[in-house]
Amino acid sequence: MAAESNQKPNTPLEDFGRKLDKEFGEAARKLEQESEKVITYLNNEVVPAIRNQSTKALRVAAEKLSKLAEYMDQHRSK
Repeated sequence: MAAESNQKPNTPLEDFGRKLDKEFGEAARKLEQESEKVITYLNNEVVPAIRNQSTKALRVAAEKLSKLAEYMDQHRSK
């Protein structure tokens, strides 16, 4: 009982600190959940689209380089 009589009631600052800790904890959990959703979206939607566009760009560049090589071969100084 001696421990109970020595307990002080919570001060407004302590109550505010607990409330703030709870709010930050909830915000951190929500942020982590949303981050996981963003990462999943990036991996499932964005990355494949970029890869697809990259291969198309490489094919176009290869075609242009091939045409340039043909042009250079045809107009080689004699």
